[in-house]
Amino acid sequence: MENIAIVTAVHRDRYELRFGSEMIYGRLKTTAFYNNGEIVMFPTVGDRVEVTKNADGDSTILKVMERKSVFMRLNSTQGLPDQAVAANFDYVFITMSLNKDFHPSKLERYMTAAWQSGGTPVVVLTKSDLMKDREEVIASVNLLAPGVDVYCVSAYTGEGLRQLEKYFSSDHTIVLLGSSGVGKSSLVNVLMGTEKMQTGNIRESDSQGRHTTTFKQMLDIPEQIVLPDGSIIKGGGKIIDTPGMRKLLMGEGTDGTDSTFEDIAKLALQCRFSDCRHQAEPGCAVKKALEDGTLDERHWKTYLSLQKEEAHAKARQQVIARRMEKLKRRK
Repeated sequence: MENIAIVTAVHRDRYELRFGSEMIYGRLKTTAFYNNGEIVMFPTVGDRVEVTKNADGDSTILKVMERKSVFMRLNSTQGLPDQAVAANFDYVFITMSLNKDFHPSKLERYMTAAWQSGGTPVVVLTKSDLMKDREEVIASVNLLAPGVDVYCVSAYTGEGLRQLEKYFSSDHTIVLLGSSGVGKSSLVNVLMGTEKMQTGNIRESDSQGRHTTTFKQMLDIPEQIVLPDGSIIKGGGKIIDTPGMRKLLMGEGTDGTDSTFEDIAKLALQCRFSDCRHQAEPGCAVKKALEDGTLDERHWKTYLSLQKEEAHAKARQQVIARRMEKLKRRK
């Protein structure tokens, strides 16, 4: 019987699936995902997939259903398609450590990717118990992420976790986005009330050490969450923890950069020419802002870098579209 399952974990070439109330395992149907050397996008955690259930062994995954949101990263194997990291989530918890991990450019990159993914970004600054004077960091985040909710939390003391309660609901899925070692797995363990995710030993002096999450996994958040101080908050919904992503891809659209770099978008509207490239054109409002210091040069360079990545993403999508069209014609 063919039906729909949800991917809850990915283990190399084997997938853990939720099929109704049952947990099963599945493998890809080779001819559905490999066709004359062309490779179709593989499933990832959060995907809805069509399967043929096998009561005596691994079920067969036939295809990936349309996604409402997705994160991508570069494939480490040259020539293979980009990899989906997580799909069909509602909120993106951008996790950055108050200890040593906070960098403005990294936050801008994550914010852009979050907006482009189709999810709603929420900034979660972890390890708040290790930093007393954090007002300057919070002020920086509020400037870089206007209108986005920002929280300081500690998986050790429970500080700030009660404020996250509004995101936990049976119809919500949350994905954690952040570098290795920022406390994503520790946060998951507190929410789950058990050691679901292995954590590494990170030196708090320089944030170096053993990082842990090596595969993608979706977990059901309990209906009630017991905080470290023994108090209880409402839970519910699902959470996806992901490995730290060094090669997170920018999407093809411009929604992410327009949202994250709203100040630059507004400046561009003031340029004399509508097609201004902000280089040597006269009457360029962006160049003027850079010269008088009202536009931060680091902020501008990050914007340019992400613009280039978006152009490359558009080219990649065009290549993929041509490949998919060839596959359709062969069938």
